[in-house]
Amino acid sequence: MEVRDPVHGSVHILEEETPVIRDDFFQRLRNIKQLGFSEYVFPGATHSRFIHSIGVMNIGTKAFDKLFPDKLNDSEFLRLKQTLKMGCLLHDIGHAPLSHSTEIVMPQVSELKIPDEFVSKGDKSRDRQATHEDYTIKAIADSNFADSFKLLEKKFGITRKHIADLIVGETTDPDYFTIGGVNYFPLFHQLVSSELDCDRMDYLQRDSYFCGVSYGQYDLDWLLDNLDVCKIDGKAFLGINERAVVTFDDFLLSRYHMFIMVYFHYRSVCLEQLLYKYFMSSPDEYRIPADIEKYIEHDDHHLLKIMRSSKSKYAQAIVKNKIPQKIFESFNEIQLLKLKRIQQYLDEKNIDYIRSSSSSRLSKYYGEEAPKKDPDKYSMKVVRKQFGSKAPTYSEIDQVSDLFLKFSESHAVNRIHCEFEELDQATQSDLLALINN
Repeated sequence: MEVRDPVHGSVHILEEETPVIRDDFFQRLRNIKQLGFSEYVFPGATHSRFIHSIGVMNIGTKAFDKLFPDKLNDSEFLRLKQTLKMGCLLHDIGHAPLSHSTEIVMPQVSELKIPDEFVSKGDKSRDRQATHEDYTIKAIADSNFADSFKLLEKKFGITRKHIADLIVGETTDPDYFTIGGVNYFPLFHQLVSSELDCDRMDYLQRDSYFCGVSYGQYDLDWLLDNLDVCKIDGKAFLGINERAVVTFDDFLLSRYHMFIMVYFHYRSVCLEQLLYKYFMSSPDEYRIPADIEKYIEHDDHHLLKIMRSSKSKYAQAIVKNKIPQKIFESFNEIQLLKLKRIQQYLDEKNIDYIRSSSSSRLSKYYGEEAPKKDPDKYSMKVVRKQFGSKAPTYSEIDQVSDLFLKFSESHAVNRIHCEFEELDQATQSDLLALINN
């Protein structure tokens, strides 16, 4: 089967992969927009998580073929290749309708009853609210979706457990990923989720294309051509050739600029906050079920239908794309102090408002604000091959690129919206004085 993708061209789908893509669980992603409310700002941004997921698998396939050009007929490596492809394809299958904000109406993760063998060892208590990642693992581990994998399991010997391991980033069976004494799990997990993963490599170009902006463009082919396998102490990690570090920097900056110019657009961010307020003010109108089979019905259309029939002013504002006016936004600490004074005034006057805060940094894996890294998950290397030397040398990416230092601090935008025109003249005057003084 061939899928015609406007970003990547013709994408070949194996016969054994077709049942997975045609299954109701995956088809649901046709009705989940990749960028949620961004369509209200960028009219072309109607692309779905369905085609994005296929694009991620396509990049995963290309990455594998570049990394292992001499292993394309090796049955053991083909098993790992197919596991990687499914990890890429299914990384978003549990995504909630419209927005990450919808996760606030998900049940406790314990209600999903994810089989123990699929649960991360650091998450055994399950005393928390479920996320879309939990629904992803539940769908793969314990649902009618399992029948779609039979042809893949029979031909390639892959298992759903190991697909889930790549998505979660943890495995209790490293032997499955070990060939010739080398554990390839860290490398394949990095291709699914890391600083330079197939997800980001797809969505930057795709979102840029459909939004009609150039911020997310970078040289994908050059990055793929310069990926490398770094074998250290019996484990394989993702590496990039030294000559492509500048292209990697461009990739990082492209993502950074997309957040600032597209993902953090005030209108789509405000709509997400309205959605959150709708859920909080009308808790009985919409809940996400713990039953994974019923979850299939919950897509963008389903949620929007409920909101159209709702009497909630927040739901009606969303479906009519009528957000309150943006009266102030802050980009630095001084402006933030003023924003807090405005917010305090609105609270004192009992005026309804929307307060949003959008924050992004260049990297969540590197830099001063990054959490302590698990080297088996996130250790991306820069490969230097010198003339006359058989063995390459490896360096950590943050030791070679100075971007992580230059952009170590978060970029935050805070905004306040309210129905300014509906306020009495005295209140408007007070607000204008706070805003302009």
